[in-house]
Amino acid sequence: MNTAHSFSRLKTPPDLNSKAFAEHKYEYYRWLREEAPVFKGKLSVLNVYVLSRYEDCVSMLKDPRFVRNRTTATGGGRLPFPVPKSVRLMSQSMITEDEPDHRRLRNLVQQAFTRGSLAKLSARIEVLTNELLDVAEAQGTVDLKQVYALPIPVRVIQEMVGVSDEDMPRFKDGMSTMKDGFSGWAIARTLLWDIPRLTKFVRKLIERKRADPQADMLTGLIQAEDEGEKLNEDELVSMVFLLIIAGYETTVQLITNGVLTLLQHPEQLEKLREHPELIDSAVEEILRYAGPIHGTKPEYALADVTIHGVTIPKGAAVFPLLGAANRDPAVFENPDVFDITRSPNKHVGFGSGIHACLGAPLARMEARCAITNLIRRNPNLRLTVSPDELEVEIRPAWHTYKRLPVVMG
Repeated sequence: MNTAHSFSRLKTPPDLNSKAFAEHKYEYYRWLREEAPVFKGKLSVLNVYVLSRYEDCVSMLKDPRFVRNRTTATGGGRLPFPVPKSVRLMSQSMITEDEPDHRRLRNLVQQAFTRGSLAKLSARIEVLTNELLDVAEAQGTVDLKQVYALPIPVRVIQEMVGVSDEDMPRFKDGMSTMKDGFSGWAIARTLLWDIPRLTKFVRKLIERKRADPQADMLTGLIQAEDEGEKLNEDELVSMVFLLIIAGYETTVQLITNGVLTLLQHPEQLEKLREHPELIDSAVEEILRYAGPIHGTKPEYALADVTIHGVTIPKGAAVFPLLGAANRDPAVFENPDVFDITRSPNKHVGFGSGIHACLGAPLARMEARCAITNLIRRNPNLRLTVSPDELEVEIRPAWHTYKRLPVVMG
């Protein structure tokens, strides 16, 4: 694709679900911010109004005229199509609730995300990353996404939820289903068999934790209480689903994207090797420059709202393109430059407003540890292919790669 030629002739907004958009999203983002900062498009099967400028995205995420619960805005169901109850639980977590229900759920969930619990996980991640690197380095040439980036959050979620090694194969299958099962011909099996089966497994796990509490976050969620309120069983199941969707997928891709971005910018990688104390700033810049999450859950307009001359009608879905916002030159100096010392760095890689990601500290911690130990132990780490040969996944609202083939060393 001749991007310069193509974008000079672009007259209408792009197809967000297309291969061309997935592979050239940053060029499209630039065009959108300049030519169509608000446009009506389609995200997967949902008709949405898309925002691409930083200030518009942040303002919308903090604007009480927009809500996450579709029923509040439209009077219809939470989803625009009927699904089994077990699947509905996936759409009824705190990330799709509004105040005051959102605050109640977040206050309860926050009790399980204590400094002590995160410190315990940090020590475990340190050991785990070194164990995984022992294996990967012995192999020499590996797909780093599969052998390193993926096992870290899988093991972390196992410990957070308190799944035994014996039950882990079933649980891991359920995690894979929630990542890969909602496309193509697999969707029918996912809706009618895999998700109900995972739901049954999680309910039995909750039952066991009630009878025999353990030192894990799921037990903490079960025991959490705020002004006499507790999470009911459906809410607990939804929280486990949310941990899988957000904690697993986001972290895998953040580590993968982070390593790739550093390898593509050797001068920045060398700076980080020489100054490992820059890792916090480096992770923030990775989240801005090449973060995996490029949008939030859609929000719905409670009334007609006009932005840049475009009227978003009451009940319409609105989608903030966080990936475009994070490259907005109105906010970030030289936005297309990767700079691990960038400051300030007010990126929205984890969203903004009341729905800013609660698990962000954990994801940051996993990425910091994974990247630090990888580059410390492998001074000659390199890609086995040209960056242009890496395959970008066609996933609306995400920026992810299928594989990350590297030579350890």
